[in-house]
Amino acid sequence: MKHFFGFVLPRLLAVMLVALPWVARADAFDDELLAIQTRWAEIQYQTADDQKADAFEALHDRSQRFAAAHPERPEAKIWDGIVLSTWAGAKGGLGALSLVKKARQDFEQALAQDERSLDGSALTSLGSLYYQVPGWPIGFGDDDKARELLTRALEINPDGIDSNYFYADFLLDQGDQDGARRYFTKALQAPPRPQRPLADQGRRQDIQNKLKGMNS
Repeated sequence: MKHFFGFVLPRLLAVMLVALPWVARADAFDDELLAIQTRWAEIQYQTADDQKADAFEALHDRSQRFAAAHPERPEAKIWDGIVLSTWAGAKGGLGALSLVKKARQDFEQALAQDERSLDGSALTSLGSLYYQVPGWPIGFGDDDKARELLTRALEINPDGIDSNYFYADFLLDQGDQDGARRYFTKALQAPPRPQRPLADQGRRQDIQNKLKGMNS
């Protein structure tokens, strides 16, 4: 028995030492992903409108490096796409179209890797682009494609705040106020995301503003 433990323990320690760098890299990835998510929420919900474009541009430098460093991780591509698309929204005008095209590429690549990553966020984000971007010949907007992607996102994450919010916003854009109100209300009932309180608070305010606009 003594010989057995003397043989196994060194091997167990060796396996643990080999595994530790992988654990450290996973922790570093999660920490950087959360840092990008947190900074995005700060810009989106706490930064003056006339400063958002520059702030998102600076954040994109970070998210782009993050995605390039982790080509095997769809989460990094998703968040690079989210930063790009919200930067485009803050920038506005035709100059923003090149940014949303790059965001679409990020989301499509993430979907090819794992469409369920981050609870289907690539589906939600890409779907939101398809109904907000102008259609041909200016852009690639397509309401049918938007509906397909957003409903697939809801199948993956039926109770999420973002999946319900963006489907509701799409329905509102389509003139379906009853459907929009139903999904906005469901979004308000979404469970909180403990690591993203500012994003939850900001999104709930977005929803309240939409509902108020519908009722006015």
